[in-house]
Amino acid sequence: MWWLKVVLNINVNIIGKDNISNSASVIVSNHQSTWETLALQTIFPHQTWVLKQELQWIPIFGWGLVLLKPIIINRGEKLKAIKKVIKEGSARIKEGIFVVVFPEGTRKPYGQLGEYQNGGMAIAKKTGCDVIPVYHNAGKLWPKGSFTKQPGTITVVIGTPINPQGKNASTLTKEVREWTLDMQEKY
Repeated sequence: MWWLKVVLNINVNIIGKDNISNSASVIVSNHQSTWETLALQTIFPHQTWVLKQELQWIPIFGWGLVLLKPIIINRGEKLKAIKKVIKEGSARIKEGIFVVVFPEGTRKPYGQLGEYQNGGMAIAKKTGCDVIPVYHNAGKLWPKGSFTKQPGTITVVIGTPINPQGKNASTLTKEVREWTLDMQEKY
């Protein structure tokens, strides 16, 4: 992150840092860029991610990812993947590790928000932990699939933690997606 600031003049404005819970939570973020996979590591406490299995096969990078105890899924087997996300995500939360979920499943171009999947919310429901919604506009400066990066400031908004009690996973998913759309309009 420091290197990005020095070399590319990419700065970060974090809003709502005081919303980060003291106990392990599910972090639900939109997915526009490679930037957020780097930046969320510096913003939130000890964490792991839900990752597609292909990432572990990238020499050096992927091997390093495996050491961080990610929840590795085969996106082609949706039912097995969701069961694995819930089981392993719940185990990580119980170990005190935050779980980062990109519910769109894949990066979307800046200004577009994909449909959200329920996996992260199901972890929160099973464990009773909070869901922390996160919005960022990194795709504006570091677009999906682009080698070119633009200088400027990326805004990250960390929303108020949402307690899953009394809500089903679909309701939570809808609530977080609507919050993200509101933040997208605002920032």
